[in-house]
Amino acid sequence: MKYLFIVSLSVLGLAACSESNEAKGGEVVSTLAADGNNEAEIQKSLKEIEAEEKEHAASTTTMSFDKTTIDFGKIKEDSENKASFVVTNTGKSPLIIKKVDVSCGCTTAQKPEKPILPGKSDKIEIVFHPKIGQLDDQQKTVSVTANTDPEVEVLNIKAFVTKK
Repeated sequence: MKYLFIVSLSVLGLAACSESNEAKGGEVVSTLAADGNNEAEIQKSLKEIEAEEKEHAASTTTMSFDKTTIDFGKIKEDSENKASFVVTNTGKSPLIIKKVDVSCGCTTAQKPEKPILPGKSDKIEIVFHPKIGQLDDQQKTVSVTANTDPEVEVLNIKAFVTKK
């Protein structure tokens, strides 16, 4: 009896699902098809996206660096090695460096806190402090995120670390 009841419910459920599509002349027509109202909404959304893209383009700028790699050469483990990348705003809007990420805990970076005006430069200070046992060829990266396109620029640090 339970089996018959479950089968009956299943058949009713399938019939209800199959009736949810509308048929016109033997062709199934989606109830989600665009009509004039949907077309107007799509055009409005496209205009909003276009305005956002123009605003984004107006607020982005370009930047360049005096170098993309710092090579400390041969250094000792557990030593503090300082250097900097000079960043120049080569665009027409103020350059805002949002963040500077390093690939290893042995490296720190200090970004400029204020916007860099067009044509002006500032420094990203780097300290590379290889730990004891962190020997031989070392290559690290510094990712600079700013209001540029592309948004992220990757810089490199390398050194050959020897025992103390």
